[in-house]
Amino acid sequence: MADKKTTTKTTKVTKVAEEVKTIEQLRTELLAKQADQIALKRGHAAGEVANPKVLTSTRKEIARLHGAIRALEIASEKESK
Repeated sequence: MADKKTTTKTTKVTKVAEEVKTIEQLRTELLAKQADQIALKRGHAAGEVANPKVLTSTRKEIARLHGAIRALEIASEKESK
């Protein structure tokens, strides 16, 4: 019998926002992430960070928060016009 070749296809799963956050909530989360990033940078310089990829993921989370804040600001400007 011929062996069946199986291929696994990885699918990209997108995260769906479970709750809608306000601009103020996003800004407080942004400030917390920025404080975490500063602490991680200090720890990395001191050699205390075990996984340096955490710095990259934190930076990307900060960028996502900036984008979400800006999108909400644009949406609120369009509503007010």
